[in-house]
Amino acid sequence: MAQPLFSPLSLGRYDLSHRIVMAPLTRMRAGEPGDVPHALNVKYYRQRATPGGLIIAEGSPISPSAKGMPATPGIYSPEQVQGWTAVTDAVHQAGALIFLQLWHVGRISHSSHQPHGALPVAPSAIAAAGSAYTATFERAPYETPHTLTVAEIAGVIDSYRAAARNALAAGFDGVEIHGANGYLIEQFLQSRTNTRTDAYGGSIENRVRFLLEVAQAVAEVYGPDRVGVRLSPFGVANDSGEAEPEHLYGFAIQGLAKLKLAYLHLIEPRASGAGQADVDHKNVPSASELFRPTWPRVLIAAGNYTPASANAAVSAGHADAIAFGRLFISNPDLPERIRKDAPLNSYNRATFYGGGAEGYTDYPRLGSSIAAE
Repeated sequence: MAQPLFSPLSLGRYDLSHRIVMAPLTRMRAGEPGDVPHALNVKYYRQRATPGGLIIAEGSPISPSAKGMPATPGIYSPEQVQGWTAVTDAVHQAGALIFLQLWHVGRISHSSHQPHGALPVAPSAIAAAGSAYTATFERAPYETPHTLTVAEIAGVIDSYRAAARNALAAGFDGVEIHGANGYLIEQFLQSRTNTRTDAYGGSIENRVRFLLEVAQAVAEVYGPDRVGVRLSPFGVANDSGEAEPEHLYGFAIQGLAKLKLAYLHLIEPRASGAGQADVDHKNVPSASELFRPTWPRVLIAAGNYTPASANAAVSAGHADAIAFGRLFISNPDLPERIRKDAPLNSYNRATFYGGGAEGYTDYPRLGSSIAAE
């Protein structure tokens, strides 16, 4: 039986040999101090690189104040650029492409991560419900964030621009802007976290402004055909959520489409808790089906897909490629397994965040008891 996932795809200026994308996955295994990618990270990404495939590397804080979780690799220091260069070199040697996800968590942080113990920043001084990861992997209540001034917003956009330059220097083929899962960009988008009365708040047009200005700044560095954006229109992760998301996200996607970016990456409603919350959406359409008519270029869908449902989505034209997360954690050779309809390894959720090789680089490949070096 033909598998649409293995038909070629043009994505921006690149040609992919298959449509199975490795989703960006926070694993909290950067080298300390400095949040620097190191040899274990190189091995992890090399194991999952396939000829003509696309990896979207984990969210990487664009500045020290963008960080919200311990041991997450950044993209703002020379040491981090050097560490990521070893990763991109290894992935390229395996014949794959690799994009970096640019990340600012906004209020989903804690003062223990912030320079000089400052408060996290956000569009408005509204604390998130729940608890943050501290710098020592402990839990503490989210703090009320500092409201960004207009001048500080311009500085954050400059940080995105600088991070894109660093990603380019590190050899990434492109970048993905993280606009999903309740982090800073989504905090600007959604009315429950943005109560500003200036040019960045109030109307939908104003709330979308920050996203579009970030995308424009990053596209000026890479070229729009090497930039993607990830959104979660029905997201509830990190105390996010919009009562009527269709109009807000439809407007945002129309604005992004005018920038002629390489792709849009949408998280489906069934995965909108981002592994952090149970989701029980009723009568909610597929995000990719809903916004497919609005987006003229490559659309990547993510969220609890199986090989069968992924092939069906691509066959129906609802998405052009499918991003897998947890299945790529436990199956370093996922495309080969899907192609051969082979059994899939089960993942161990307890080893998702933090730690070392266990649950990271020790999942077996087909015909082997261990993952390849």
